[in-house]
Amino acid sequence: MSALMSDSLTARGLQFQVLARSGQARVGRFVTAHGVVDTPAFMPVGTQAAVKCVMPQQVADTGAQVVLANTYHLSLHDRTQLVKRLGGLHSMMRWDQTILTDSGGFQVFSLSDRVITEEGVRFRYRDGDEPVLLTPERSMEIQRDLGADIVMAFDECVEHAASRRYVEKSLQRTYRWLVRCMQVPLAPHQYLLGILQGGMHLDLRSRAVEQLASLDLPGYAIGGVSVGEGHDNMVRVVEHTAPLMPRDKVRYLMGVGLPEDLVASVRCGMDIHDCVIPTRYAREGTVFTWDGKMRLGDKRFRKDRYPIDTSCTCPSCASGFSRAYLRHLYFADEPLYGTLATLHNLHFYQELMRAMRAAIANDSFDHWADEFLGRYQPRGA
Repeated sequence: MSALMSDSLTARGLQFQVLARSGQARVGRFVTAHGVVDTPAFMPVGTQAAVKCVMPQQVADTGAQVVLANTYHLSLHDRTQLVKRLGGLHSMMRWDQTILTDSGGFQVFSLSDRVITEEGVRFRYRDGDEPVLLTPERSMEIQRDLGADIVMAFDECVEHAASRRYVEKSLQRTYRWLVRCMQVPLAPHQYLLGILQGGMHLDLRSRAVEQLASLDLPGYAIGGVSVGEGHDNMVRVVEHTAPLMPRDKVRYLMGVGLPEDLVASVRCGMDIHDCVIPTRYAREGTVFTWDGKMRLGDKRFRKDRYPIDTSCTCPSCASGFSRAYLRHLYFADEPLYGTLATLHNLHFYQELMRAMRAAIANDSFDHWADEFLGRYQPRGA
């Protein structure tokens, strides 16, 4: 199909439209009460209602149209009530664009002392705390109070090495939990997305798509990847699952965020993505460029007067802050380092998504992707 042909597909609620295609890759757009989101998109992660080290306006200035906040962390103690008292996440964060909240499932299932039952998951926020029970209903209530535009169903995220028997059992429980999530009233501006599980088993992924698509939600996410399975297995799962997902609904790949992963995901036909990688890597001394990752702590940058990327227009590079200065700030543990490096990485990620959207619109995505990966990951590197 020509990239210039619009599918004019509209999803219930989110008004999602596919505007262009190039192979399986697609350019789209959806609308929430807080604005338009152009896809493929990358969502910066504001775990505790803040993207670390930067102001909300600075995040918006990179071109981000949607950010993610975390239900688990924002449900600690009285934080949900604080958000509610301050008028919801948009008001509290001073972010007037779209917000997505995850269900807390990934964080809960990473805890070692969790107890999973049909009712929900019982766990302790901290050692010494009384056990609490997080149910599908409670996850929905928390997300409703947070006021996000897109809320995620409560699911069970299993380890990639889990046995087929356990994955199959978990898959059915995730479906039953989704049905329960759908019974909880949300605010008029909120939309619920379901999460497809199934581990590394492709037939179970197919079953998950069939089950969840029958529920006619505004969109669906692929969960249970980026859990240690490696790039090739992630691509294997997404490449199989994405084409089976409803073509007129938003497709979300959860928790995947290295540049090469994003290119592979978009090539498979996914629309939105999130990950802590650009912000976490920035704080830990790694920045991204079109030629690959750069570790600013390396000795070779001690006297380097160039900015991170001479072609970059982010505030850090455009202001002329040198690699040597950033290296100094990093080792001096100066907060300014975290701000400058984070702004660069967030800018790079949004430029990467813009480049992918342009390549799809020109019906040249495969060619663009091969060129990008050849430069970003030179042969023999």
